[in-house]
Amino acid sequence: METLNINPELIRWAVERSGRSTDALARYFPKIGKWEAGEAQPTLRQLEALAQKTWTPLGYFFLPQPPIEKLPIPDFRTVRDVPMQRLSPNLIETLHTMQRRQAWLREYLIEQVHEPLAFVSSTAKNQSPDLVASKIRDTLQVDADWASRHATWTDALRALREAAEAIGILVIINGVVGNSNRRKLDPEEFRGFVLLDEYAPLVFVNGADARSAQMFTFAHELAHLWVGQSGLFDLQDLEPSEYPVEQFCNSVAAEFLIPAAELTSLWPQLRAQTEPFQAIARHFKVSPIVAARRALDLKLIAKSAFLQFFVDYQADERRKATRASGGDFYKTQNVRVGKRFARIVARAAKEGRLLYRDAYRLTGLYGATFDRYAKSVGAYD
Repeated sequence: METLNINPELIRWAVERSGRSTDALARYFPKIGKWEAGEAQPTLRQLEALAQKTWTPLGYFFLPQPPIEKLPIPDFRTVRDVPMQRLSPNLIETLHTMQRRQAWLREYLIEQVHEPLAFVSSTAKNQSPDLVASKIRDTLQVDADWASRHATWTDALRALREAAEAIGILVIINGVVGNSNRRKLDPEEFRGFVLLDEYAPLVFVNGADARSAQMFTFAHELAHLWVGQSGLFDLQDLEPSEYPVEQFCNSVAAEFLIPAAELTSLWPQLRAQTEPFQAIARHFKVSPIVAARRALDLKLIAKSAFLQFFVDYQADERRKATRASGGDFYKTQNVRVGKRFARIVARAAKEGRLLYRDAYRLTGLYGATFDRYAKSVGAYD
């Protein structure tokens, strides 16, 4: 069978980029070691299969050398104050999927004569974080103690997501690529990103991250929308990178979730408790991690105390997540796709303004699964 003349460097690049080992791929491609060494060449069918297994666009293999993949948005991630360079195929594919959703929704809303959203890029970074936090609450129609009305902080996160969707923000929380549970997103690579747009602003929260950190990531992303800055970030230890916009958005997020004046006044009685961070969390309906981080920011505790609590708490939460069940598929789509987005897409398809194949591609749901989910969110009412 005829083989192709492929640069061995591209084979090695695709394998490394995928995060999979040559030994693991040798199960499917016995000659992959020889392909990498330039001692043999794959057939077209083998190359197509390799592209699928390494999540690499097929066309990349026909380039003279490995491409330099660039992020379409600013990269605010850091590890030990050094900007990160590695881009996994899972991150790249997720970003491109979200861009397609946003581009379609933007065009649709403009065609439907919707007005631009006034809150996008409505504040400046020289304003005080507490003022910006107050503006965000006003727009979301929640007050300073909004979270206390909910039984748990997970309920509060759900309410915040629904409030954000109600004012036109696309909110996606997903821990895998699309619905592929075998392709988990790595929280060490990124915790979230923001795609700015005056018609269809989008925030993405890495759902593979500890649930305790997701509320803070979400609030951080809301701040990004208000100051008008797209970006990708990792928020290691819930701490921003050295970029000024990241530090500002972190300050806004902290004030939005736990107002400084209230925590400072409560601290003398809370610090005496056996579990002070859990006490803060219960009062403000945030996670204990966010509570501890806020106490650190306000210099109520030492950084060493926060880091020890952070490591112990996340380890415990990951153990619990391992034991957790998969949950309800359609409820999961409420955060992976979003009710509002799904309703708009399904109705556009039903009314003939969007091909069903494109609706399937936009949502990642196909055939009867798409129809059942569309009905569950009231798209066909």
